[in-house]
Amino acid sequence: MASSTTSSPSLNLAIKNSCVRENSDLFLRGRNLSLKSSFIRSSSLRLNRIGSLNIQSKSRIISANSAQVMEQSSIRAPTIVDVDLGNRSYPIYIGSGLLEQPDLLQRHVHGKRVLVVTNTTVAPLYLDKVVSALTHGNPSISVESVVLPDGEKYKNMDTLMKVFDKAIGSRFDRRSTFVALGGGVIGDMCGYAAASFLRGVNFIQIPTTVMAQVDSSVGGKTGINHTLGKNLIGAFYQPQCVLVDTDTLHTLPERELASGFAEVIKYGLIRDAEFFEWQEKNMDSLLARDPSALAYAIKRSCENKAEVVSLDEKEGGVRATLNLGHTFGHAIETGFGYGQWLHGEAVAAGTVMAVDMSYRLGWIDESIVKRTYDILQKAKLPITPPDVMTVEMFKSFMAVDKKVADGLLRLILLKGPLGNCVFTGDYDRKALDETLRAFCKS
Repeated sequence: MASSTTSSPSLNLAIKNSCVRENSDLFLRGRNLSLKSSFIRSSSLRLNRIGSLNIQSKSRIISANSAQVMEQSSIRAPTIVDVDLGNRSYPIYIGSGLLEQPDLLQRHVHGKRVLVVTNTTVAPLYLDKVVSALTHGNPSISVESVVLPDGEKYKNMDTLMKVFDKAIGSRFDRRSTFVALGGGVIGDMCGYAAASFLRGVNFIQIPTTVMAQVDSSVGGKTGINHTLGKNLIGAFYQPQCVLVDTDTLHTLPERELASGFAEVIKYGLIRDAEFFEWQEKNMDSLLARDPSALAYAIKRSCENKAEVVSLDEKEGGVRATLNLGHTFGHAIETGFGYGQWLHGEAVAAGTVMAVDMSYRLGWIDESIVKRTYDILQKAKLPITPPDVMTVEMFKSFMAVDKKVADGLLRLILLKGPLGNCVFTGDYDRKALDETLRAFCKS
């Protein structure tokens, strides 16, 4: 483990965030706000005869034989981050080896029928393990699966219908549970299918990429792409839980690993300056897949997102700030072709463009621009859009962005010290034009 990770901020670090209105814009400033987080005590967990987890009294634990004690000591209790949404609240479990702890999944299964939605890349790696976790010691649970093609270009209505075909053909009912096993594309499609099938069934997220673990699996945004724009069709639909087994990152390709760090960097830029500073010191450890660094980055990102979602579930204002760089990035994905660049790669280039525009408006100083360039390059992410993108392509695709209101394109831009941003349509259009011309050849 890299020595730099040992100086990580406390896991109980309070997230800085507040919202005040300035010229009718949503402006984020720092304030200390404690986050909810709970932990399962490992001393209260014991493996029963069939291997599932049960809460036992201390006297029962003391009477366990040596083999049971050894098995118990190998179980690491997950870190839990709560997404506070009243009666729709749910936990995010984060830790190593969580797919080896059947109770974590089984406690969130409704009914006796489970449909696992995954893809051709993830299925050979983790489908059997998830099926085993869902059924271990519980023969009443019946699990079926649907394996979809892998890639952003398949995040469409035709592919989504394969999920419905399987669910309807297998006679799943409203007591069924859908499980999303994969990255952001699978999570978004499975969630949308769960929101739509029989007008809503229970579902669980098991994200297997950094991108999904730190961002897309949390918050209930589900949906598919349209040829004219990304994520234009979908629904807000919350899962019963999110299970982040960090061991799944061992099989993640380098490019996918780096792509996910674009969202991690985003949290630091918009609302968590201390987290950004930690990333600057620990990016090499993250790229090297240091377990402590990855666990901290995932937890801190989830804490940031959980708080924002609890404040603004349906993206009325505060939550929109989580889309720093996404308006430019979505235009790149749509214009360049879905799947040509990974989502995080497009967001990285889009983030640089948003930061450039913020500087042109005089809202941030040059040091933030440089630090953004430096950390994205260190993360092995692109800092310019592909050559195929033109000014007119950007304008055309940005015009149908979800954040357009009454014909006005609203953007998330940085404003003030590091860790502050604004969601606004009140900006000088010349700055947007200058940024587009600076990054496009035509």
